[in-house]
Formats: sequence, structure tokens, C-alpha cells
Amino acid sequence: MIFYKWFAINARSEAQPSLLICLINMFLNFAGEIEPENHLFPMQRYIQAALVVIAVICIPWMFGAKPLIEHLYPRVRQASYEQFENDDEEEEEHEEHSTMDMMVHQGIETIEFTLGCISNTASYLRLWALSLAHAELSEVLWDMVMKAGLGMNINKYVNPIALVVAFAFWACLTVAILIVMEGLSAFLHALRLHWVEFQNKFYQGEGHLFAPFSFARMLNGDDDEQ
Repeated sequence: MIFYKWFAINARSEAQPSLLICLINMFLNFAGEIEPENHLFPMQRYIQAALVVIAVICIPWMFGAKPLIEHLYPRVRQASYEQFENDDEEEEEHEEHSTMDMMVHQGIETIEFTLGCISNTASYLRLWALSLAHAELSEVLWDMVMKAGLGMNINKYVNPIALVVAFAFWACLTVAILIVMEGLSAFLHALRLHWVEFQNKFYQGEGHLFAPFSFARMLNGDDDEQ
């Protein structure tokens, strides 16, 4: 949707739809009429409704498909649990899992995955809140500092000096608050979202400990030992 909006919507377009509003309306205004200012692509109403229906269907599919397949095909069950076997060679016997155990296990994973999708999506709204705060701060600084300097009408000698002082004050506050603080806040939030909400879908944290390149370690022979 982001790439589509880049190519389909420009500054001269009559409607400037918000992607965030489109995603919210997919659930709050399910299969409802799309307002002209939120119209993004053809047949948007039906496509959004179909995506929501598919997402809802995936929940019982995640819950029941795997236990059903493993119950009907025992070889699939054996292959699926081989990856969880202990590496200890002495432990040759594995525990047998019944169909009810698989359903309970799959139900827990389904609930965890569904709640994770909802919480992760809602967590990304913090970036939207940052953009709103940035816009409000920009408006406050412009109205209270720069516009006040432009509106001064004392005399022709004081007005230029007051305008220069107001501009310097506005520029310093803009750099200090909007660029430094807001930029750092957006960077930290985006970094947290990347590592917490995005990486938890596939990152396991297994394998070798990361060891950066170091001449000291090479001279001590630590690399050869590893």
C-alpha cells in the first residue's frame, strides 16, 4: 500500500488518503462505504473486507490444521517432533503426544500468535503519535515565536532587530526540540519496534556468540581456539 500510494497519489490528487485510517477502517468500518477522502484504490471496499475475512479464517486454520494433519498422517507427526529432540545421544526414547496434547499445544501457539499480531500492530501506532506530536510542536513554535516576531510593529528600527532575534530563537528551538529530541525519539522507537515486534516472528537467538574482529584476539590466539 505504501508503494502504491507513492505512485498513485501525488500533490495534485484531490483525495489524500491516510494509510493508517484505511487500516483502521478495515476493522471498524467492515464492508462499509469508503469516504471519498479515504479512497485509495479501485474496489477498496471489497478487497479490504476480503482481507479481514481471510485473516479471521486463518485463526481456526492455525488451530486445527496441524493437529488434524498429524493425526491423519503419523509420519508427519514423527517428522515434526524430530527437530525438538534432545541432542543427548543417550536419550533414545521420546514422549508420545496424543491428539489432545497437540490441540492444546497448537491452541496456545494460536492464541500467542494472534495476540502478538494485534499488540505488535497497535505498538506501531506509537510512530503515528510521534508524528502528531511533531506537528503540534512545529505549530506551537511557529505561532508563539516566529509569528509573534513577524507581527511586531513598533518602529522601522526595532522591527528588523526583533525579527532577527525571533528567528534565532525559533531556529534554536527547532533544532533542539524538533530535530534532536524528536529525531532521537523516533529512532529509538523504530529500533525497539524492529527488534521486539519484528524480530520475534523468526529470531531464535541460537548459534555462535558474535565476536567482532579484533587484532588483540588474533595475537592472543583466541580465534584459533574457536
